[in-house]
Amino acid sequence: MDFQMRQDKIFVTYESNGLTGARRVLEASGAAELFRPGMKVALKPNLVVAKPASSGATTSPQVVEGAIGFLKDCGIADITIMESAWAGDSTERAWQVCGYRELEKKYGVRLLDLKKDRTRSVSVAGIKIEICASPLEADRLINLPVLKGHCQTLMTCALKNLKGCIPDNEKRRFHSIGLHRPIAALNLVIRPDLILVDALCGDLTFEEGGNPLEMNMLIAGKDPVKIDAYGASIMGISSPEIEHLRLAEEMGVGSSIILPDTVFEVGEKKIPARLNSLPRAARHLEQYIEARDACSICYAGLIHSLYRMEKQGKLRSLKGKIHIGQAFKNMRGTGIGYGECARGFDITIPGCPPRGSLTDL
Repeated sequence: MDFQMRQDKIFVTYESNGLTGARRVLEASGAAELFRPGMKVALKPNLVVAKPASSGATTSPQVVEGAIGFLKDCGIADITIMESAWAGDSTERAWQVCGYRELEKKYGVRLLDLKKDRTRSVSVAGIKIEICASPLEADRLINLPVLKGHCQTLMTCALKNLKGCIPDNEKRRFHSIGLHRPIAALNLVIRPDLILVDALCGDLTFEEGGNPLEMNMLIAGKDPVKIDAYGASIMGISSPEIEHLRLAEEMGVGSSIILPDTVFEVGEKKIPARLNSLPRAARHLEQYIEARDACSICYAGLIHSLYRMEKQGKLRSLKGKIHIGQAFKNMRGTGIGYGECARGFDITIPGCPPRGSLTDL
């Protein structure tokens, strides 16, 4: 089924293979209408450090390959992958470690290190910002962030990923002037035409990876505020808690409102959770869970919620285990159920997957 690509819609697919999942969600979203032969298209992944996607830190080359194949089908020949690793790391090394040199050879795409790019100076929302010129000069820009936790901003996704489009000295300055407001302002200047979120495997805690948590999910849309609000809700975080998201909405970048008809799901979501692959920071949280045939997206959301409760000192208030998984369908019970399958328990976080935190109880 084809949908018109609209600013107020989000398209989601559940997939462990980034290549097929990226193509599926882009085709279903109607994104082809954005592209015409002869256009220059830029892809902006998250290669903050030189670590493979399995670490939870970087955009999977499979997802980017799926996007490239989709663009080729749209008649696009001029494709540039552009990125700047964080200050202190090498983008050139990230190209190699993260598998992007192979994409360059296979598809003839260009790799552009934005650390070496020309810059433009702009003033927006009362802030002067130096911005790399190439993302602004593309006919179409596709933002390819990773949905993951962040030690300073709780989460990072579409809005914050554009920080890779500024030079290193500006990245440092963003931190010195408060980080959140300049990130929001930056999104008033750089306006991606399409966002494809790699939520296959994001880090639970930290932008640099090391505690990867499988979610097996890809998200497409046009509104970065709405995309980030949706991603946050899956992680059990409310939009107002993420300051740069709240500020971006106030500045008019987009809307965080997610209505019942906002999200279109493509395909099945029943990818089993690999319970023996929890990140180090979360393994002890298994003691709070009774999982039976749980799907990866629901299980990941539950782990995010438990981890946040622990950081807030609220885990001790839990009484009994939290029930999650398809084996609990049509069952009644006392205690807490997480997700649609466990809605028969006397206390539940509803949804499939849930978009709420245990702290909402």
